[in-house]
Amino acid sequence: MKKQAGFENRDRFIELGLTIAAVRKMRGMSQEQLADRAGISRSHLSAIEAPNVVRMFSVEILYNLADALDVRAGDLLNATLPGTERP
Repeated sequence: MKKQAGFENRDRFIELGLTIAAVRKMRGMSQEQLADRAGISRSHLSAIEAPNVVRMFSVEILYNLADALDVRAGDLLNATLPGTERP
């Protein structure tokens, strides 16, 4: 049984995926490189980063992605991208 993100968290998952993609690109990494370092498939990472897909993922994967990007997991959660500021 696959869980879905609650409506109130949908935008948060999308924003987190966009943040991961932005940091990955700033680091000059491909999706394949980041996925390999984080121990997930490239297709899973692609779904996490996709702005039109809500892909829930575990805290363990968040930590693995943060470690692979050399940032703190909390920084990924608290990052604000231009145009995504909350009131």
